[in-house]
Amino acid sequence: MKGNDTLDLISIANSLEEFIQTCVPDSTKVSKYGGALFTLKPEEKEGQFCGVFIYSAHVQLSFSNGPQLKDERRVLSGSGKSRRHINFKDIDTIDYDYLKDLICQAALL
Repeated sequence: MKGNDTLDLISIANSLEEFIQTCVPDSTKVSKYGGALFTLKPEEKEGQFCGVFIYSAHVQLSFSNGPQLKDERRVLSGSGKSRRHINFKDIDTIDYDYLKDLICQAALL
């Protein structure tokens, strides 16, 4: 991976993290599992509603309780019983309006 690619992924992650905190201002960011988890209940071990993780070729926005989210556009990936995610390789592909809806849904669960 080139240096600029790494900077692009960091920019995507930073943008997503700032956006989550804008959507859910009462959320707390917790560094865990090599990424940033967001929770409304920092005192609870499993209180997170989403997280941002940087991988070698993309940034992943992961949702706890993902199968319960209403995802009309079917942008969420994964088949686990509790998590779903979206991978981003380019900041220009992020649909913030749609993400806001998913993030707000997740925070309410």
